[in-house]
Amino acid sequence: MATPMLMPKQGNSVESCLIVAWKKQKGDSVNVGEVICEVETDKAVMDVESTASGVLLETFFEEGDDVPVQTVIAVVGNSGEDITSFAPASATRANETTTVAPTPEVQTPVTPTPVMTFTSTTQNDFVGVSPRAKKLANEKGVAVAELQGTGPGGRVLERDIITALATQSPTPTFAQSEVASQAQFYEAIPLQSVRKRIAEKMLQSLQTTAQLTLNAWADARELLETRSVIKKNAEKFNFPNITINDLVMFAVARTLLQHPDLNSTFENDTTYKYRSVNLGFAVDTSRGLLVPVIKNAHLLRLPALALAAKQLASDVQEAKVKPDALHGGTFTVSNLGGFGIEHFTPVLNPPQVAILGIGTITPKAVLKDDEIQTYPHIALSLTVNHQVVDGAPAAKFLQTLSQNLASISSLFIL
Repeated sequence: MATPMLMPKQGNSVESCLIVAWKKQKGDSVNVGEVICEVETDKAVMDVESTASGVLLETFFEEGDDVPVQTVIAVVGNSGEDITSFAPASATRANETTTVAPTPEVQTPVTPTPVMTFTSTTQNDFVGVSPRAKKLANEKGVAVAELQGTGPGGRVLERDIITALATQSPTPTFAQSEVASQAQFYEAIPLQSVRKRIAEKMLQSLQTTAQLTLNAWADARELLETRSVIKKNAEKFNFPNITINDLVMFAVARTLLQHPDLNSTFENDTTYKYRSVNLGFAVDTSRGLLVPVIKNAHLLRLPALALAAKQLASDVQEAKVKPDALHGGTFTVSNLGGFGIEHFTPVLNPPQVAILGIGTITPKAVLKDDEIQTYPHIALSLTVNHQVVDGAPAAKFLQTLSQNLASISSLFIL
């Protein structure tokens, strides 16, 4: 019996997934639990396993296609079975068993032209081009009928359009001629996959929230001393490597309990204040910036929090993280201190109402007992959604956090 394979639902916020690679091809034998393809969300890469045994009768999408969740992407069954009813309307792959051959078009003789010409969108409406390629071709004015496709059966794919754009160009304008005369070259890289979704979310964040950033400094002497003591005794007490970032996140999780206005989300004109701290932290990966979440961070002691952070960061960088580990955050921390950055403007991660930027530790002169003293301080940048968080509550949070960082060891007894 033919069984459809669906694009799995990956968490409540994921609407579609990108097919990265097919691990099985049409005609291959498949067993229950075998991986048929890899898919990618805006957060992670995951395997799609077969839910039936038999033959892979058809795959309806190509590598690189962005497919809505719960859409049929393939069918597994017995050879010769009718799979017509399973073909999704959005399928990109031409299939003799699931599609009706189009009426042949009457071709009129045309004068040979360069590979890329400007044309009307109607010239791109034929079955030998994938929807993604068709969309890009229409946007850029590429006549796909004149391209040699690299897909199955000569099908024109998005990469073929990109190649045509890179190798051909329309009649140059004066400015383009000037650039060419100066031998200035560039590489056109369309946004795809994770990077594209990050771009969309960052723009949406700035367009839908009123972002206000406050900057402060915290005395870092005890912070540095504490890390030094822990490092010296790590083997004795079987501690993991504790970083400054771990210590700051530990302090943030405790401080948020005193300032629930900051440990909140804002959706549909409603503010949700949380009694538990689900702490997100930004991780730089080769695929873009991702934010795994340490659940119930306020309950974890320092070693446990550090271990959780390291495991999540490793999972994210290796594309092994589970979707649930990337959702549900109530507050986010982003650290650029390792790059020598002092203050910056972290961008909110909606629906969260606050995000903390951690800067570098640097000597700072202060006036104490009528004397100027210099000692290390850590830079802090707090961005809040001013729609629901005013400047005073945000400043009070920074003030409390600065005090807690200055006396970090006192938090260990909490």
